[in-house]
Amino acid sequence: MSKIESFDCVIIGGGMVGAASALSLAQLGLSVAIVEKYQPQEFSNEQPVDLRVSAISLASQYLFEQLDVWHQLKAWRSCEYQRLGVWEDNDAYVEFNAQELGQHHLGHIIENRLIQLALWQQIKKHNNICLYCPDTLQEYNEFDDTITVKLTTREIKAKLLIAADGANSQLRQQANIGITGWDYQQSAMLINVKTQLPQQNITWQQFLPTGPVAMLPLPCDDNNQGSASLVWYHHKDKIKDLMSLSNRLLKEEILKTFPQQLGDIDIVNKASFPLTRRHANNYKKGHVLLLGDAAHTINPLAGQGVNLGFQDVIALQAVIRDAIANNEDWSCSSVLKRYEKKRRMDNLIMMTAMDIFYAAFSHPSMVVKSIRNNALNLVNKVKPLKKQILKHACGLNQ
Repeated sequence: MSKIESFDCVIIGGGMVGAASALSLAQLGLSVAIVEKYQPQEFSNEQPVDLRVSAISLASQYLFEQLDVWHQLKAWRSCEYQRLGVWEDNDAYVEFNAQELGQHHLGHIIENRLIQLALWQQIKKHNNICLYCPDTLQEYNEFDDTITVKLTTREIKAKLLIAADGANSQLRQQANIGITGWDYQQSAMLINVKTQLPQQNITWQQFLPTGPVAMLPLPCDDNNQGSASLVWYHHKDKIKDLMSLSNRLLKEEILKTFPQQLGDIDIVNKASFPLTRRHANNYKKGHVLLLGDAAHTINPLAGQGVNLGFQDVIALQAVIRDAIANNEDWSCSSVLKRYEKKRRMDNLIMMTAMDIFYAAFSHPSMVVKSIRNNALNLVNKVKPLKKQILKHACGLNQ
């Protein structure tokens, strides 16, 4: 019988958050195994920009720099933005600018798969990380301070088992960690387009009675033509109808609905997904921890979803680093509880803030509309408040 390999940490899920956590823990000298079913696709310049992109905050960028993947992402493709515009009516417009924080930019729009690929390239170079792919979790058993993890192809052991396997986390379910949440009865449609206008350095969002419409700038193509990711929030049935349209008819609907700032466009690709909120009742059970979407999914209004996951990674690394520095057993329950304490309330506050924002801007009352437009104007006038909101959005207040 072959010897069972032992690791300090086993991470289920090799997506963006799982891969980042593997590298961050390996940097502390821990031995890490990461389990993932699918390899990310290799990159070539000829590939079209994926529909699934993320607005990477400054805090997430700093994490990528620490993990030595930022240079690779910049070498592939990303789109920097310096401004963020939010409005309902033209007389209630708020624009956030990187200069207000003394920064060159607020963030970058980057394809999710490229983030994962860059992280995997570093993982494969790291002596402390063992990658099991393709492989999946079957079950686990916890005995005192050791967890036995049964995969499809083998059995391994660990002191810590991390769920980074997404919103429908199998590991979270096996750990019997409950969730609270709901569906928003809306869907979001993602539409990649070529733009008539030159590349913009702004991401914007306008709130309509049926839900917001948003534009995220994407990298220019080889002919220096601008492109963008459009996000259209609406009732599920309406999004279903829009998805069924030809590109020509969909373009007509976009130009009728989106603001003139968009300009003329040509549709490249489209997809849709339902909007849901999920939050785990606990982030820790025994020696199992939840990270990223396994712990929380948020209304994507402000583009905070994956950035909250990367904040989880940063917090977990800090907790374990401090425990090691203080000669504590980093894997003991009291240390791991500090991670949950650091992140659960912060994530809950952000999720609640997005829900309040969503509810306020979807309310049909003219009185409520007047209040929210006055609130936007107030934010624009009160510079310290505006700066604090911007710092929070960029993850710089942690």
